[in-house]
Order: sequence, then C-alpha cells, then structure tokens
Amino acid sequence: MLNKIKKGDIVARISYHKDVVFVVDSVINNQIAILTGITTRLKADAPVRDLALVEKKEINSLYKSIDDKIENKINTTEIEKNGFFKRSDRVIYTGRILHLDGDKKYSEKSNMYYKKMGLKAIVRNIPENRQPSVVNPLIERYHPDILVVTRS
Repeated sequence: MLNKIKKGDIVARISYHKDVVFVVDSVINNQIAILTGITTRLKADAPVRDLALVEKKEINSLYKSIDDKIENKINTTEIEKNGFFKRSDRVIYTGRILHLDGDKKYSEKSNMYYKKMGLKAIVRNIPENRQPSVVNPLIERYHPDILVVTRS
C-alpha cells in the first residue's frame, strides 16, 4: 500500500537504504517528489513510490544524534575566547569568518555552531540570486579572513 506523500512530509528514499532524511518541497503529478535534506545539504527528486515516511521519533533521534556528534567535536577541541584553537602546544588563529548562505535554516544552524565554537563569524542569509551583488560590499564592510558562500 502506497503512502500518500504530500508537501511537508518527512521521508527517506528506499532505494538509497534511507540514508538521508528529507522534507518534501512539492509533489509533481502525484509521481515525483522534490526533496530537501533535513540534516544533509542536498536537493533531490525521487519517485513517490520510492519514498517512505519517517516517524517523528526517528527524526528526533536523528537530530539528537547529529547534535551530540557536533557537541562532542566541539567539546574535544579546546577553544579560547579570543578566537584561537589550542591543540596541545599549537595555537591556530581562525580569523574572522563571513558566511553567506542561501538557506535560512542552514544559516541559522551555522551561526549557532560558530557561536558555540567561539569563532568570530558573521552569518548572513542572502538568496542566491543576490549573493553576487552583495559579496563585495560585505567584504569591504567586515574585512573577513575567511569567506564561506553556500547555496541551497
């Protein structure tokens, strides 16, 4: 029996052994679903018949597992308040980061992790079509050492 897949459902692709969890962006002619990865930055399409609904408890478990992995990584790296990473006797200067992201959810998540790690980061949610016109003014304004541009 096929599940009725609709916009907003949380699904995984059966043919890929449910390796990535997606939210359904849209369904075309009740046959093809357009998908966005929830924890993996990935856009995909898939036949509706290849999708399985993911239970809420599985999603919560997935989020917790990913957050735990990131928290563990953060906690195993000694971080100084002044933006330096310290590993044993070495000190690594990270510099100021300017991160432009076309996806609001990912930009918010990135900003949260930068803060947790004590990094100097300016994160801006800028739609892809506007990024080329704003990147130079933002570089001139913030003088970053590192520029990260991610698109959805």
